[in-house]
Order: sequence, then C-alpha cells, then structure tokens
Amino acid sequence: MAAATASALTVERKRLVLDANILIRGCLGVRVRTLIADYADQVDFFVAEANVAEAAHYIADLTRDKNLDESVCTEALLSLMRVVQIIEDTVLESAREEALARIRDADDWPALALGLQLECAIRSRPVSSISSAFTGWTSVAVFGPCLEARWK
Repeated sequence: MAAATASALTVERKRLVLDANILIRGCLGVRVRTLIADYADQVDFFVAEANVAEAAHYIADLTRDKNLDESVCTEALLSLMRVVQIIEDTVLESAREEALARIRDADDWPALALGLQLECAIRSRPVSSISSAFTGWTSVAVFGPCLEARWK
C-alpha cells in the first residue's frame, strides 16, 4: 500500500471576508456565531481592521440604546476575533481605488478591497453596496445554497 503524501492529504480551505454588519450580528445574535464556530475548521474568516473598529463602535452604541451589558458584548466580539483574522487597512491600500470604483458607499471599501485581494466571497448584510458590487460574489459561491439560507 502506497503511503499518502502530505500534499495529497491537504484540502484547500475556503476563505470568506466578513464585514462589520456580520461581526455585529455575531456578537448580538446566535446564528452567525454558530455558523462561524461550525465552519472554523474548514474556512478561514477575514475582516478588515476598519470593519472591526466600525463593529466595535456600533456594538457600544447598541448596548447603550438597548440597555445591554457592554462588557458581555465586548467579550463576544473578542471571542469572535479569536477565529477571524484581522487584516490591517494599510495592506488593503493597493485595492482601494478598484473597490471605490465598484461600490456605492465609500465607507464599505475595506471589505471589498479585502475580498478583491483574497479573491474570495464577502459576507455582508443581504442588501448592501458590497453585495451589489460583485454579481455572484456571495457566500453561495463558497458554501452552497444550504449554508446561504442559514446566514439569513
């Protein structure tokens, strides 16, 4: 019996860029957090540094507005970030112009630039300027229709 080589056993991992909206949903809800946990052994999750800052800002606002425990929500974000890889915004500068040219909301450029650089899908809220910038660049292309329904 022939020994299997390491390259024959290597399975290419999927990649997915998350935006601030998904991080917020991961902190304040159950479904996104569960999906990330369920697929962490198969998928590399990425987020732009600016999107983490945006999520942290909105989570702080939402905790005050909804009278939630801010420390619990902050810990939820920190625990998510143990699985999600943060990419510095300076790394994304080379794709900034292309991202801005494709997008309606200029504030969303970091997630789109990251998706362009990694050549992978971006998970955002269902209707956003990011999802409209790429026809066909959704998590469906990465995971298939069954998982797409679970993200909603």
